[in-house]
Amino acid sequence: MSEVNKIDVDALETQEWLQALESVVREEGVERAQFLLEQVLEQARLDGVDMPTGTTTNYVNTIPVDQEPAYPGDVNIERRIRSIIRWNAIMIVLRASKKDLDLGGHMASYQSSAAFYEVCFNHFFKAPNDVDGGDLVYYQGHISPGIYARAFVEGRLTAEQLDNFRQEVDGKGLPSYPHPKLMPEFWQFPTVSMGLGPIASIYQARFLKYLDGRGLKDTKNQRVYAFLGDGEMDEPESRGAISFVAREKLDNLCYLINCNLQRLDGPVMGNGKIIQELEGLFKGAGWNVIKVVWGSGWDILLAKDTTGKLLQLMNETIDGDYQTYKAKDGAYVREHFFGRYPETAALVADMTDEEIFALKRGGHEPSKLFAAFKKAEETKDRPTVILAKTVKGYGMGEAAEGKNIAHQVKKMDMTHVAHLRSRLGLQDLVSDDQLADLPYLTLEEGSEEHKYLHARREALQGYTPKRIPNFSEKLVLPEVDAFKPLLEEQKRDISTTMGFVRALNVLLKDKGIGKNIVPIIADEARTFGMEGLFRQIGIYNPHGQNYTPQDRDIVSYYKEATSGQVLQEGINELGAMSSWVAAATSYSTNDLPMIPFYIYYSMFGFQRVGDMAWMAGDQQARGFLLGATAGRTTLNGEGLQHEDGHSHILANTVPNCISYDPTFAYEVAVIMQDGIRRMYGEDQENVFYYLTLMNENYHQPAMPEGAEEGIRKGIYKLETVAGEKAKVQLLGSGTIMIEVRKAAQILSEEYGIGSDVFSVTSFNELTRDGQDVERFNMLNPEAEQKTAYITNALTDAVTVAATDYMKNYAEQVRSFVPSSNYKVLGTDGYGRSDSRENLRRHFEVNAGYVVVATLSELAKRGEVEKSVVVEAIKKFDIDTNKVNPLYA
Repeated sequence: MSEVNKIDVDALETQEWLQALESVVREEGVERAQFLLEQVLEQARLDGVDMPTGTTTNYVNTIPVDQEPAYPGDVNIERRIRSIIRWNAIMIVLRASKKDLDLGGHMASYQSSAAFYEVCFNHFFKAPNDVDGGDLVYYQGHISPGIYARAFVEGRLTAEQLDNFRQEVDGKGLPSYPHPKLMPEFWQFPTVSMGLGPIASIYQARFLKYLDGRGLKDTKNQRVYAFLGDGEMDEPESRGAISFVAREKLDNLCYLINCNLQRLDGPVMGNGKIIQELEGLFKGAGWNVIKVVWGSGWDILLAKDTTGKLLQLMNETIDGDYQTYKAKDGAYVREHFFGRYPETAALVADMTDEEIFALKRGGHEPSKLFAAFKKAEETKDRPTVILAKTVKGYGMGEAAEGKNIAHQVKKMDMTHVAHLRSRLGLQDLVSDDQLADLPYLTLEEGSEEHKYLHARREALQGYTPKRIPNFSEKLVLPEVDAFKPLLEEQKRDISTTMGFVRALNVLLKDKGIGKNIVPIIADEARTFGMEGLFRQIGIYNPHGQNYTPQDRDIVSYYKEATSGQVLQEGINELGAMSSWVAAATSYSTNDLPMIPFYIYYSMFGFQRVGDMAWMAGDQQARGFLLGATAGRTTLNGEGLQHEDGHSHILANTVPNCISYDPTFAYEVAVIMQDGIRRMYGEDQENVFYYLTLMNENYHQPAMPEGAEEGIRKGIYKLETVAGEKAKVQLLGSGTIMIEVRKAAQILSEEYGIGSDVFSVTSFNELTRDGQDVERFNMLNPEAEQKTAYITNALTDAVTVAATDYMKNYAEQVRSFVPSSNYKVLGTDGYGRSDSRENLRRHFEVNAGYVVVATLSELAKRGEVEKSVVVEAIKKFDIDTNKVNPLYA
């Protein structure tokens, strides 16, 4: 819009429009006014009017003073409790730092956000209970000392535990951040690394709606809160799914973004205004946005601002300056902020410098925060984000308040500690003589504060954070026989992906756990042959299906329903993984065990969302991840960015991830049944499973008798191929097993060499078993020494292993293989487009290379002549001058 068009050419007409709007607000309310404005704007858009690009409002509180509800609590008692908790939070870090263990710790983040949490602990956070799961809270990771400090005051943690903050090795300490793995009855969600809390909370809120839509649990009274940092909102994971939330109408989700204007190193947006940017972002995505910028002291000044200059000043001042003001003093603020205009200087002429500096930002004002949370609670069909302006290190004075260094501060001298005591009004509890001891403060039993704190939590169903480590329901689980059709020889060639789909169908029809199954797909159902589930169990959509699908006339049409069982996440691996984590931890958050199966292109799994996989381990997830179209050579024509040769290496980095690379449908069935038993049976193990699946069709034999234990442990003998000259051991997994079996036949028929062919379902599990045995033997030299499972399974014959993964995958077991002649073939290097046959030749894992590798090892032992190896190289047309595929 040009500057000319901004000139008001008819002030009377403008005034009539404004008065009409004011009348609607006064007589019919804000909602009606909002509706009318939306209609006017839509008509303007249709008429070709150039709409304003900004979607931000003035830099003031969204909720007017006259619309704020009365604060329901006792502000004086709450302030006293809050001050004691804030003191203890700092003492936790200071006492730990005195041990000179270089433990680190963060103090400033909680000081800026203490009012958020205390308002919620006193008036909003419902604890888990028998009626519903309570509210689910994603605490900002760096504020953990504040939550520990409150739990201590409540009597839920001891002083000894606080004194062992960040000292967990000997079992008495508290973790640095929220970690369910380390505090399984306390923290519900891990929220560090940055960005995990926002994305995970979104899909957690949607999962509550999913459970309600399917009639599995009434979750209508549950809410999800995510407390985030303004710097954290730079993470793509923090912003990437916010439009999805509005589309799904997740009114059970509330973000609070702590806008203290600082990242770890400096301003979030020194030359701009992060609150305004976030307002535009979230409004544009369809959220209800509530800004809490100024405390009540500013309301008086704004009411006196008849010229509009204070509002103008607030709008034009940038964050870098706002940060500086709080790092200075009242005189500086008077001169450099209010002093910019005579009109604003006059507004504070009757105020002292101390009174000016005492003007609070909205995020430190409980009444403003209560109004915002209450409004969020009442808002329907839209998620809410509260943008609360605070000061980093609030109350810490010269030690940290408003300073760029605030995030890293973990020590304070006694002058600063004394200042903190005064700011918090705790002189009556901490004398000068006690100051150096850095004492923890408690609430005297029977005191008004003690009674108030516990009464508020009793009214909100109990104490929180609180985690349910195991579910109470006893599930009736299927035995292996339930998968009998997959244990038998298949009548036609199928892939392990199809084997999985058939096993999944068995589970979906199971009377005991069918309803607990959650299939999750990132827009690849047809790729994996799972489109039959659309019609069978439906795709979850909170709005149902308001259109006639194009493929309505076919059996497997695209069917969406409010009660749908499939979570179809679109092209969104991060969102799908977040959904999987929500389902995989439902046993804890809802006392309702759900069994999720998330299937995806294996290349786009651990590699793309590795941080989420690590988070799943921390959160004690239970469920199945299926890396389909797995392996470096199984995906015809797709090329470098699609072919996975390393996901098993990555999977093994997560301690509670159990990973398998099955070759046959019966292996898939046995592994799935055993996984369900381990995770959802009597023991309720905190593990999750990763299985790789192939899309290559080949013959699927019946399960050999007695193979079950070996399938679970990681290795079993598949077959013996006769030969009179020598005997070797050939190990294979996944689709390369087909090449290994071909090689066994060639060795027998053309070289007279016999083979024991072993199917290795998991080199990772064999490695962990072997390392565990070695550790036991080292630490127990006088005890009967143990032997690794793979060691017992094999002999000292020449052993060759071939997989569709990097050599490191099979190399891991070298020290446990009895043979000194152990040769590993693998697919190191980037993937590339071609046929399976050509790719296996390129990566040197086809039958010819297996034969040559075997003959080469036999030649080293003198069991065949070297000339035999040379002839085999020629026979299989192997180019000895070919570049190593690792570098090709």
